[in-house]
Amino acid sequence: MLNAIKAGYRHFDIAQAYANEKEVGEAIRESGIDRKEFFITSKVWLSNYSCDKAYASVLESLDRMELDYLDLMLLHQPFGDYYGAYRALEKLYKEGKLRAIGVSNFYPDCLSDIVAFNEITPQVNQVETHPLNQQIFAQENMIKNKVQIESWATFSEGRGDIFNNPILKSIADKHGKSTAQVIMVRWQVQRGIVCLTKSSRFERMKENIDVFDFELSAEDMTKIASMDTQTSLFFNHQEASTVDLFLGFLGRK
Repeated sequence: MLNAIKAGYRHFDIAQAYANEKEVGEAIRESGIDRKEFFITSKVWLSNYSCDKAYASVLESLDRMELDYLDLMLLHQPFGDYYGAYRALEKLYKEGKLRAIGVSNFYPDCLSDIVAFNEITPQVNQVETHPLNQQIFAQENMIKNKVQIESWATFSEGRGDIFNNPILKSIADKHGKSTAQVIMVRWQVQRGIVCLTKSSRFERMKENIDVFDFELSAEDMTKIASMDTQTSLFFNHQEASTVDLFLGFLGRK
């Protein structure tokens, strides 16, 4: 994380399930940079759903990081008592412990439902988004509900041989950029998507945010749009097998 900070990154996306909250807090302090310069996102895991458990778990997350507040807290998955957990986020938001609240992996039906029956609209919905699964309808639904789309698996984690895709490579070559710069950041920036990046290599970290000196043309965007399969490369949250997988974390299957 310190290398990422040196490269210019200030937004870090973590989670209770990743078991990396303590290390992130340590890195912020070690950097010597004012806490206010950072935007820290974490996520409540399924086992901490219900109002009381989620509330306590967020306070524990803050203790682990030794922070007074989080910039954004999400519900990690749309299963279990996510209504109770979301009420806890609303309470923590009102108390100033969370600057923004939202959800992750919520399909349009779940998102519209939670928007309709809660006091505070989720500010963010973090979903799998890349050229092979572009989330066009999901983003339209988020815009309608005034929810910001944020991507995970921006590179599709290399699945679908995305780095060697001829459409992306030709566009990257035209602009003198890498395929990663085209697919991971510039394409998403132009679609109004908050883009999360990750790399363990310092040079790649710098490259991933060097995307503001060029713009994809309408033709480029149309070509990338043609790649959309509208299918997850990881798991479909509306399939029974996926539901069973996540309920297994709760000991329900």
